[in-house]
Amino acid sequence: MSQDNEFLYDEDDSVAFIQNYLPQDLKEKFSKDDIIYIVDLIYNYYESKGYLTEEEDEEDEEIDNDVEIDEEELLDYVVKNAMKDGIGKFEAEEIKQIVHGELEYCDSINLFDE
Repeated sequence: MSQDNEFLYDEDDSVAFIQNYLPQDLKEKFSKDDIIYIVDLIYNYYESKGYLTEEEDEEDEEIDNDVEIDEEELLDYVVKNAMKDGIGKFEAEEIKQIVHGELEYCDSINLFDE
């Protein structure tokens, strides 16, 4: 991630983007907290794979742009952990919509571009 992109990610913008991305029938099903939880699982996955590098401050994490993210593995990880933790009464396909929304948000701000 370049210096210019370092502060582009905003959790509130991400949640708003995802809420707008979701199909109409899911817009009211997921609360803001549900979305944040699922997005946190995405970043837990990135961290577990070593895709995040720690800077001087833990909040200043950046994604290693040289890594190919296996989207199916990411989806499986998020769905498995969300189901295990009993978050909401969501189906796997509904959770995948949040993951796709987050990936689209990251693309929209060029988070993964160098």
